[in-house]
Amino acid sequence: MITTAPAAQASDCVIFLHGLARSRASMSKMADAFEKSGYEVVNVGYPSRKYPIEELSSRAIEEGLDGCSSGSTIHFVTHSLGGILVRYYLKHEKISNLGRVVMMAPPNKGSAVVDALRRVPGFKAINGPAGLQLGTKEGSIPLTLGPVHYEVGIVAGTKTINPFLSQYLSNPDDGKVSVENTKVEGMTDFITVQKSHPFIMRSSEVIVQAISFIRSGKFLHYEQ
Repeated sequence: MITTAPAAQASDCVIFLHGLARSRASMSKMADAFEKSGYEVVNVGYPSRKYPIEELSSRAIEEGLDGCSSGSTIHFVTHSLGGILVRYYLKHEKISNLGRVVMMAPPNKGSAVVDALRRVPGFKAINGPAGLQLGTKEGSIPLTLGPVHYEVGIVAGTKTINPFLSQYLSNPDDGKVSVENTKVEGMTDFITVQKSHPFIMRSSEVIVQAISFIRSGKFLHYEQ
C-alpha cells in the first residue's frame, strides 16, 4: 500500500518547474501535495517557448529562489525541460543551500524526436528555441552539461499515447523521451512508472515517490 511521506521540516522550500509548452498549472497537483506535506512551495511559470535554455534557466530558477524564505534548504521538482534548466543553472551557478532534485521524464541525453522533426514546418513555432536545443546531436544543450554532483532522483515513464513520436525513440519510452535518455551520470536513484510524458507529473504514484525522494534521498522501491 502506498502512503504519503511524513511531513517536511519548515525550512525546506521546493521549487517546481514545468516542461516545454506547459504552464505552472501542470504542476499544481504535485505542488499542492507537497504543501500539504509541510513544504514551502514555489510553483514557477516561465515562457518556455520564447527563449533558449541559457536564458530560461536563469529566469525561472532565480524567480523560484526569490520566492523561497531566506535560509531555506532549496529543493527542485521538475518535469521534462525543467530538469535541464536546473542542470544548466547548477553547472554555471552555485546554490549553497541546495537540497535534492527530482526530475520527471527529463531529456538528459536529449530526445531523438527533436532530431527527426526539427526541420518539419511548424516545429520551431510550437517548441521555440529551447525545443531545438533538446536533440541528441550537434546543438544539444543536455549533452554539454556533464555529470550531476548533487542528489538527483529520476522518474522515467514507460507508457506512450503517441505512437507517431515513439517510432523515433528506443523502447521503452514515454512518447517524447526514451527511458535510457532520461538517465544522467551521477544520479542518486532511478525508477520507472507506467505513465506517459504529458501526464507523469499528475500521477498520485509519482507524487508519493517525489515526496519520498525529497524527504529521504531515495524512492520507494516495492517488491514485484
